[in-house]
Amino acid sequence: MYAYHAKRDDTGRIKVSVPLRGSALLEEPIFNKGTAFTPEERHTFGLDGLLPRHVSTIEQQLKRTYENVQRNETPLGKFITLAALHDRNEHLFYRLLLEHIEEFLPIVYTPTVGDACCSYSHIFRKPRGLWITPRDRGRIAEVLRNATFDDVRLIVVTDNERILGLGDQGAGGMGIPIGKLALYTLGAGIHPTQTLPISLDVGTDNKALLDDELYLGWRHPRIRGEPYESLVDEFVTAVKTVFPRALLQWEDFKKANAFLLLDRYLDQILSFNDDIQGTASVALAGVMAGARVTGIPLSEQRVVIVGGGAAGIGIARQLRDAMRRGGRDGDDLASAIAVLDSRGMLIDPASQSEPHKAEFAWPRALASGSGLDADGANSLASVIAALKPHVLLGTTGQPNIFTEDIVRSMAAAVEQPVILPFSNPTSKAEARPADLIRWTDGRALVATGSPFDPVEHEGKTHRIGQANNVFVFPGVGLGALVAEARQVTDAMFTVAAEALAGQVEDEDLEAFALYPRLQKLRPITARIAEAVVREARDSGLGQDIADAEVEQAVAAAMWHPDYPVLEPA
Repeated sequence: MYAYHAKRDDTGRIKVSVPLRGSALLEEPIFNKGTAFTPEERHTFGLDGLLPRHVSTIEQQLKRTYENVQRNETPLGKFITLAALHDRNEHLFYRLLLEHIEEFLPIVYTPTVGDACCSYSHIFRKPRGLWITPRDRGRIAEVLRNATFDDVRLIVVTDNERILGLGDQGAGGMGIPIGKLALYTLGAGIHPTQTLPISLDVGTDNKALLDDELYLGWRHPRIRGEPYESLVDEFVTAVKTVFPRALLQWEDFKKANAFLLLDRYLDQILSFNDDIQGTASVALAGVMAGARVTGIPLSEQRVVIVGGGAAGIGIARQLRDAMRRGGRDGDDLASAIAVLDSRGMLIDPASQSEPHKAEFAWPRALASGSGLDADGANSLASVIAALKPHVLLGTTGQPNIFTEDIVRSMAAAVEQPVILPFSNPTSKAEARPADLIRWTDGRALVATGSPFDPVEHEGKTHRIGQANNVFVFPGVGLGALVAEARQVTDAMFTVAAEALAGQVEDEDLEAFALYPRLQKLRPITARIAEAVVREARDSGLGQDIADAEVEQAVAAAMWHPDYPVLEPA
């Protein structure tokens, strides 16, 4: 573990002290410039003869690298090539992503990262991040000190059990923390040396992985209960000891553990769960944007959420709180949101075995009064027919469950239905946008969790906005770090949603898109971070940064991938 020292000289240039030389320098991706090393740097750092003679500009390197990526015919092939670049030259990797963000974001993250996780043990090239297993019990802090850099501010950790909509991927789930942190750096400018991906490899119940001779993870059934919880507890304690200034993001935990860990450690370590809170925030922003088109205030809408997992319940919580702030309460508020799980609509709180579902189970009398069967398993079709919702949202991971009959029933009662099949990757979407638009005669406002091509319908082009969490979590994380927040709260995700919805321009809505284009990611992230800094200050959880200074504080914290001047340490 060593420190990364950067300073700005009188001319504004960034200078970095480097403790490496020769071939060792070429192996460290945060310092390596490849063919862009200047003649002076080549001489100083013992690189003469180790590189071709020509000194390339970063623009020439970008052209060459882009051509190399494009030689791959498959998304997974492009993923592997980009991952190799990430492991070789981080400045060039992030510069390439910034200049081709809409093209490459679906490659480095959803949907292609899902394929990479499934194939992880077969495409493995070079380790990145840390793996912690039950065999490390009692010495997790020692393992954390093996990280390359000592000033870690942002950790994304997964136990690999609910990777996207693909389930238990064992050690292959490491692709998710790596990808998420790449998006933090891309969107929020968190310096790569301040990020650390971690896999809590607590085994796997995926028999195909355990039977695969090339599987790289801990070959053991997944541990649960007290052994699992005590390991996570030691991990959290170790993070606070080794990286006391770090923000911890829980990622892709199965719903029961997701809620358990979020609630247990809320007051112990600066942390949040993107699957619960980030997804909820980006969903709220999309519904807010849709309300600008339909003219129906959020506080007056009816929402049906299909999926009672971490994402679905997180979205329900965020929507309920927003509606409550809009003046809705009592039974009127309770009846505004209906949640369905695999057994049908949640009814009767007392009958729910999972606490996070009980809070959205309708009282039996309310269900009966709304035309629902209080004793039966109400299907999605019967719920749509009875409630006539304005918004239909899916987080099930079950493809094509928004059928033509269901969608036509919804559209018969609502002039402009908002339909949000959020499950990813693309193969898991609850419906395809082209079908939704056709079944509603072009009236539906559609956004998805994974990227889809625009849809042509009766001479109009519908741009399908992607409800990508990357619009929210980098700004929340950056804002929390700039504010030196003591806690990440739901209110911070609410102001993030409001800021994101505010970045949806009229031209986006005219194209039927409920989210802005990804090419605006950095300015959107900055606006969200600023909102979070103010919320942290106003709630007494962050630094007292004056309004006039917030924008500059956020901008100063955002790293841009320009090659620095290197100096010997």
